[in-house]
Amino acid sequence: MRHIILDTETTGLEWKKGNRVVEIGCVELIERRPSGRTYHQYINPEREFEPGAQEVTGLTLEFLADKPKFAQIADEFLAFVDGAELVIHNAAFDMGFLEHELSRLGDGYGKLRDRVTVQDSLELARQRYPGQRNSLDALCKRLGVDNSHRQLHGALLDAQLLAEAWLALTAGQGEIGFASAESSAGTRSSRAAVIPIATGPRPSIAVPVEDLELHQARVEAIRRKAGRCVWDVEAPAAESAAG
Repeated sequence: MRHIILDTETTGLEWKKGNRVVEIGCVELIERRPSGRTYHQYINPEREFEPGAQEVTGLTLEFLADKPKFAQIADEFLAFVDGAELVIHNAAFDMGFLEHELSRLGDGYGKLRDRVTVQDSLELARQRYPGQRNSLDALCKRLGVDNSHRQLHGALLDAQLLAEAWLALTAGQGEIGFASAESSAGTRSSRAAVIPIATGPRPSIAVPVEDLELHQARVEAIRRKAGRCVWDVEAPAAESAAG
């Protein structure tokens, strides 16, 4: 099985407002092991950054001015990902931008989803850790992935971190070894242990106070907008069943 762990950086949060992709980072896994192949490209967005977006990535228009435009790298990018299963954290965001970039090139390129399948690691994390923070940083902390060198968002660095987190999240194999060329050539130490299937009673999990507060705030927002939320209906039934 061929997986491509993918991340993008953009000029803003919404492609519908004309924002563009400024960086693509991809890491290839074959049978859940790093193949050593990566794809990384900075892109001239041909427009300004939205307020705040530049601070997130650390990129500037001056730096990107001599970089290729998306039309110039589209064929190379598509050749790298063609036929793979993409693993993306918050896939709707990145796929929306990439589909928009391709649509700007005309009908000849078609849709990215016709070339690949997509797995959203954010949805996977939410299923495994409901009610908790599941950003990439939160996942790295929870799963023991060292992200101490991540000061800014960068597409290739984030793809490498997501690869390690995804392997651990899906009962991954072992150390992915991205630290350096020298370390990847040497002996790899185990980092993501295989998680056994639990046969006994489920453990009790203590949810951090800040996560409970965020959850409660979200529930209250739903109540204000809809008049009630699913917990208002299901909680009494669950309590009566328990009694």
